[in-house]
Amino acid sequence: MERKLGITNAGLKDVSGMEAIGLIKNAGFDCFFTPAYDVKSVAAVKNEAERVGLELEFIHGPFHATHPSGSPLYMNHCWKASPDYVPLMDAILGSIDAAAAAEVKTVVLHVNGDWKPPKISDIGLSRFDRIVSHAVRKGVRIAFENLRTHGTLAALMERYERIPEVGFCYDCGHEHCYTETIPYLDLFGKRTLCTHLHDNFGRDKEDPMKDMDAHYLPFEGNIDYAAMMQKLDKYGYEGSLMLEVSQRHYGDISAEEFLATAYDRVKKLSQM
Repeated sequence: MERKLGITNAGLKDVSGMEAIGLIKNAGFDCFFTPAYDVKSVAAVKNEAERVGLELEFIHGPFHATHPSGSPLYMNHCWKASPDYVPLMDAILGSIDAAAAAEVKTVVLHVNGDWKPPKISDIGLSRFDRIVSHAVRKGVRIAFENLRTHGTLAALMERYERIPEVGFCYDCGHEHCYTETIPYLDLFGKRTLCTHLHDNFGRDKEDPMKDMDAHYLPFEGNIDYAAMMQKLDKYGYEGSLMLEVSQRHYGDISAEEFLATAYDRVKKLSQM
């Protein structure tokens, strides 16, 4: 199956997300995603993408914010009874507004964080209901991404099973280094809206809690990409092959060199 090829605009060293857009286009990519999520920033990114002829496929919504007190907020706060989560919720709803205003179809969201996230709670479910309802009203799809644990994601995917605007963002690197025994594409393959593709060497056998989420270019770790591509084909995934990789691992090569290599790697993936 022929698919568009993409990459994040936030993975280059010493290159802003706006500057990256033209470089991504020149490297041959068809599309990209951005971690920018406020209305003004998304509009600027979308305008630049249209100017150079590149598709902004999705926005990565916020998974952290800052409380008025100055303390950090993360997705885990959405499951707790405390009202501290409000600035993060406002940012998430704002990212949906930004996507709708820029006519971007999808916002990717985390559902929690850490190896031991809070338990699923009624108050947390009500907050995700609010997020999903807002997205449906705005005509924006929500793609929940797999992270370190499976239970909360599974609960939300089941809860919104009959809502077509809710789907899955498949992160092959997270699956490999965090939850290697859970075959996410077999579970949610038919509901996959987008991908995050990168490589690593799997979960550390001596220290299973160590974070091995390296975001290498494909074929530099030991992910079985042939099996991944077979499953994407099996479940009829039609979205892009989207790289979520970082130049920080690659010494002093230029952004152009990094993007050229990245394009070659994702092109190789597409031909498997």
